[in-house]
Amino acid sequence: MPYLSLTDEDKKTLLQKIGVNSVEDLLKDIPVSLRNPKVSLPAGLSEPEVQALLTKLGQKNTTTKDFLSFLGAGSYEHFIPAAELEIVGRQEFLTAYTPYQPEASQGTLQAIYEYQSLMTELTGLDVSNASHYDGATALAESALVALKHTNRSKILVARSVHPHYRETIRTYLTGTPYMVEEFGFEVSGKLDKTDLLAKLNMDIAGVIFQSPNFFGIIEDLEGLSETIHANGSLMILTANPLSLGIFRTPGEWGADIAAGEGQPLGLSMEFGGPFLGYFVVSQALMRRIPGRLAGLTEDADGKRAFCLTLQAREQHIRRERAGSNICSNQALCALAACAYMTLLGKKGIREIAEINFDRAQYLRSKIAKLKNFEVDVNLPIFNEFRVFSKKPFADVEKKMKEQQIFAGVSLETFYPELKNQFLVCATETKSKEGLDRFVEVLARC
Repeated sequence: MPYLSLTDEDKKTLLQKIGVNSVEDLLKDIPVSLRNPKVSLPAGLSEPEVQALLTKLGQKNTTTKDFLSFLGAGSYEHFIPAAELEIVGRQEFLTAYTPYQPEASQGTLQAIYEYQSLMTELTGLDVSNASHYDGATALAESALVALKHTNRSKILVARSVHPHYRETIRTYLTGTPYMVEEFGFEVSGKLDKTDLLAKLNMDIAGVIFQSPNFFGIIEDLEGLSETIHANGSLMILTANPLSLGIFRTPGEWGADIAAGEGQPLGLSMEFGGPFLGYFVVSQALMRRIPGRLAGLTEDADGKRAFCLTLQAREQHIRRERAGSNICSNQALCALAACAYMTLLGKKGIREIAEINFDRAQYLRSKIAKLKNFEVDVNLPIFNEFRVFSKKPFADVEKKMKEQQIFAGVSLETFYPELKNQFLVCATETKSKEGLDRFVEVLARC
């Protein structure tokens, strides 16, 4: 049966109503040669043939299973417990449905509630939403919150914040009365506090930092929250969430908003996504938080029940006063992060962070001994660090690839002045043998 079961008489009536004689009349502005193009399609394939074809196509991809990868810069290779994959693969959770409606199942709402609780504990702030698309959109949304909360016109962003995040913030504010201004970083890669203070004025709604920053450096933010708050501005901090297992949290730094990428919390790289944006705020900003919040309450029988507490969507009660137009989230990714953090616990998160810290420190100390490469061994880092090459990085990268090693990420791509410098990342997935092999091959470049 046709999907639209219109009779010939129905079609005739419709055409008469809109004033044309035939369907062809509706297409008269389209050249005849384009109306019925011939599509060259191969013959149909059997299921085994389709599987063989897809396998062949998939083999064109190069993954971290094929190469020894030291890539980072916002997407990281981490070990994912088998138990987590089993949990998120259950049919109760593995669904295309986006839980933003009040009738979402109790199990899904509880998972979101648990995720929110874990994120508040990890970041040291009060209220978490149910997640965002990724770190870039979460950070851009934090800029909107600051602008609307303070009723000011400008966001001040550290140039050491991930370039993609900064680009997303600029995109969000394009066509609005709001502006973005950046402050620089020192030669070492640490934020330039002098430049920050020179640009901090009464137009600034919020100041955005990243620590560890894009270069992997742990920033010293001592006293900055007091200065920023004295100016009437908000302090926004984005961080690799695993680093919070051993370093000061956004809450301990005095930040008002913590927003960033949650991919290190049990999500694989997956060629760039889907990822997980986390968004956590102080209690004073709770009603400005974008997205959804799952809450704990009681039903009519006095039993524990979960519900959507706040929904800052434009079609709900707040409408034009809503904090954001975003109405979907990464529920399955949030569930994965929730399972990951629950399986590891406080002790496990700290141990993973310590291993990541140690791996990067070890690799940096080894590279420091090579004659054609330089690193700053005195900077506090997490996961990744900057390497200065005395040879063109393109040549180094090519030679490393020939040995099935991804050397790192070129910094010149994002910062033209950082010529022949690259970012190297070492997580808990790299053994001592792997780290030593990297150094051995790099020494020959």
